[in-house]
Amino acid sequence: MTRELFWLTLTVILTGLLWVPYVLNRIMVRGVTGAMANPSRNDKPLADWANRLLFAHDNAVENLIVFAPLVLILNAADVSTPTTVLACAVYFWSRVVHLIVYTLGLPVFRTLAFLVGFFAQAVLAIAILRIPY
Repeated sequence: MTRELFWLTLTVILTGLLWVPYVLNRIMVRGVTGAMANPSRNDKPLADWANRLLFAHDNAVENLIVFAPLVLILNAADVSTPTTVLACAVYFWSRVVHLIVYTLGLPVFRTLAFLVGFFAQAVLAIAILRIPY
Protein backbone atom coordinates (compact mmCIF):
# COMPACT_ATOMS: atom_id res chain seq x y z
CA MET A 1 0.00 0.00 0.00
CA THR A 2 1.34 3.43 -0.91
CA ARG A 3 1.45 6.14 1.71
CA GLU A 4 -1.17 8.06 -0.28
CA LEU A 5 -3.51 5.05 -0.03
CA PHE A 6 -2.76 4.85 3.69
CA TRP A 7 -3.96 8.45 4.16
CA LEU A 8 -6.98 7.79 1.96
CA THR A 9 -7.82 4.76 4.10
CA LEU A 10 -7.64 6.83 7.29
CA THR A 11 -9.82 9.50 5.68
CA VAL A 12 -12.41 6.90 4.65
CA ILE A 13 -12.45 5.41 8.17
CA LEU A 14 -12.80 8.87 9.75
CA THR A 15 -15.62 9.81 7.38
CA GLY A 16 -17.30 6.45 7.92
CA LEU A 17 -17.36 6.90 11.70
CA LEU A 18 -18.53 10.51 11.92
CA TRP A 19 -22.18 9.51 12.22
CA VAL A 20 -21.69 7.75 15.58
CA PRO A 21 -21.58 10.79 17.93
CA TYR A 22 -24.60 12.56 16.47
CA VAL A 23 -26.63 9.35 16.38
CA LEU A 24 -25.77 8.80 20.04
CA ASN A 25 -27.05 12.32 20.71
CA ARG A 26 -30.21 11.50 18.76
CA ILE A 27 -30.71 8.43 20.97
CA MET A 28 -30.18 10.52 24.12
CA VAL A 29 -32.68 13.17 22.95
CA ARG A 30 -35.34 11.02 21.30
CA GLY A 31 -34.78 7.56 22.78
CA VAL A 32 -33.81 4.45 20.85
CA THR A 33 -37.13 4.04 19.05
CA GLY A 34 -37.35 7.76 18.30
CA ALA A 35 -33.83 7.71 16.87
CA MET A 36 -34.74 4.80 14.59
CA ALA A 37 -38.06 6.31 13.48
CA ASN A 38 -38.53 8.20 10.24
CA PRO A 39 -37.76 11.92 10.54
CA SER A 40 -40.72 14.07 11.53
CA ARG A 41 -41.39 17.79 11.95
CA ASN A 42 -42.27 16.97 15.56
CA ASP A 43 -38.84 15.49 16.39
CA LYS A 44 -37.05 16.96 19.37
CA PRO A 45 -34.04 18.94 18.13
CA LEU A 46 -30.55 17.57 18.54
CA ALA A 47 -27.90 19.41 20.52
CA ASP A 48 -26.28 22.24 18.58
CA TRP A 49 -22.93 20.41 18.49
CA ALA A 50 -24.64 17.31 17.05
CA ASN A 51 -26.27 19.36 14.28
CA ARG A 52 -22.92 20.94 13.45
CA LEU A 53 -21.23 17.51 13.41
CA LEU A 54 -23.96 16.30 11.05
CA PHE A 55 -23.07 19.15 8.67
CA ALA A 56 -19.35 18.43 9.10
CA HIS A 57 -20.07 14.82 8.15
CA ASP A 58 -21.93 15.94 5.02
CA ASN A 59 -18.98 18.15 4.11
CA ALA A 60 -16.52 15.31 4.72
CA VAL A 61 -18.48 13.03 2.37
CA GLU A 62 -18.65 15.74 -0.30
CA ASN A 63 -14.90 16.28 -0.12
CA LEU A 64 -14.09 12.57 -0.02
CA ILE A 65 -15.75 12.35 -3.44
CA VAL A 66 -12.99 14.65 -4.74
CA PHE A 67 -10.06 13.39 -2.65
CA ALA A 68 -10.48 9.65 -3.23
CA PRO A 69 -10.38 9.74 -7.06
CA LEU A 70 -7.32 12.00 -6.97
CA VAL A 71 -5.45 9.49 -4.80
CA LEU A 72 -6.68 6.54 -6.88
CA ILE A 73 -5.61 8.21 -10.14
CA LEU A 74 -2.14 8.81 -8.70
CA ASN A 75 -2.01 5.20 -7.57
CA ALA A 76 -3.14 3.89 -10.97
CA ALA A 77 -0.47 6.04 -12.64
CA ASP A 78 2.12 4.70 -10.17
CA VAL A 79 2.95 8.21 -8.99
CA SER A 80 4.07 8.73 -5.41
CA THR A 81 6.29 11.62 -4.42
CA PRO A 82 7.10 13.26 -1.10
CA THR A 83 4.82 16.11 -2.20
CA THR A 84 1.83 13.84 -2.90
CA VAL A 85 2.35 11.98 0.37
CA LEU A 86 2.51 15.27 2.27
CA ALA A 87 -0.59 16.58 0.49
CA CYS A 88 -2.53 13.46 1.51
CA ALA A 89 -1.39 13.74 5.13
CA VAL A 90 -2.24 17.45 5.19
CA TYR A 91 -5.66 16.67 3.71
CA PHE A 92 -6.40 14.08 6.40
CA TRP A 93 -5.35 16.33 9.27
CA SER A 94 -7.22 19.29 7.80
CA ARG A 95 -10.36 17.14 7.83
CA VAL A 96 -9.76 16.24 11.48
CA VAL A 97 -9.33 19.92 12.38
CA HIS A 98 -12.35 20.84 10.23
CA LEU A 99 -14.68 18.44 12.01
CA ILE A 100 -13.47 19.54 15.44
CA VAL A 101 -13.80 23.28 14.82
CA TYR A 102 -17.09 22.79 12.95
CA THR A 103 -18.51 20.80 15.85
CA LEU A 104 -17.30 23.44 18.31
CA GLY A 105 -18.90 26.18 16.20
CA LEU A 106 -15.75 28.12 15.25
CA PRO A 107 -16.63 29.42 11.76
CA VAL A 108 -13.40 31.22 10.75
CA PHE A 109 -11.22 28.27 11.76
CA ARG A 110 -13.63 25.93 10.02
CA THR A 111 -13.17 27.83 6.76
CA LEU A 112 -9.39 27.90 7.15
CA ALA A 113 -9.28 24.13 7.76
CA PHE A 114 -11.48 23.61 4.70
CA LEU A 115 -9.17 25.75 2.56
CA VAL A 116 -6.09 23.83 3.70
CA GLY A 117 -7.80 20.61 2.57
CA PHE A 118 -8.82 22.21 -0.71
CA PHE A 119 -5.24 23.27 -1.44
CA ALA A 120 -4.02 19.76 -0.58
CA GLN A 121 -6.45 18.43 -3.20
CA ALA A 122 -5.17 21.03 -5.66
CA VAL A 123 -1.61 19.78 -5.12
CA LEU A 124 -2.77 16.27 -6.00
CA ALA A 125 -4.60 17.50 -9.10
CA ILE A 126 -1.49 19.37 -10.25
CA ALA A 127 0.60 16.23 -9.73
CA ILE A 128 -1.86 14.31 -11.93
CA LEU A 129 -1.76 16.96 -14.65
CA ARG A 130 2.04 16.76 -14.69
CA ILE A 131 2.01 13.02 -15.47
CA PRO A 132 3.43 12.57 -18.98
CA TYR A 133 1.10 10.76 -21.35
